[in-house]
Amino acid sequence: MSTDTDLIKLYSAQILALGADMPRTARLKEPDSTVRKRSPLCGSTVTVDIVLKDGAITDYGQDVKACALGQAAASVIGSVVVGLTPEHIQRGRDQLAAMLKEGGPVPTAPFEGLKVLEPARDYKNRHASILLTFDAILEAIATAQRP
Repeated sequence: MSTDTDLIKLYSAQILALGADMPRTARLKEPDSTVRKRSPLCGSTVTVDIVLKDGAITDYGQDVKACALGQAAASVIGSVVVGLTPEHIQRGRDQLAAMLKEGGPVPTAPFEGLKVLEPARDYKNRHASILLTFDAILEAIATAQRP
């Protein structure tokens, strides 16, 4: 069981600042795909809009209703997602999951900003919310790529 001190450390000023300064919060008018994902454990929701062109994300919008950890992840991801390929997104998601669940290293560029979430390793009930934006983007890509 966590103590109040543990939770204060977990919700550091940097995590809270990321959530407060979320990029790309305007929804897209004509996305190639829109996906809404919800974490059943905590109720966090993320809705993403993407535009894909020539195998890369060329525009992105997000609406994030999540805990500070989920917001921080969405903030980091949203700040770097434009220009990335599905492979970049999958690799970032895999690296973040490994960092959280297996004690793996911090994700590589362009997702190195997710380092701020290292303290969440011990809070398994928060992992789904932290991964939610990646999961929504990957589903949106799959939907946009369907013939």
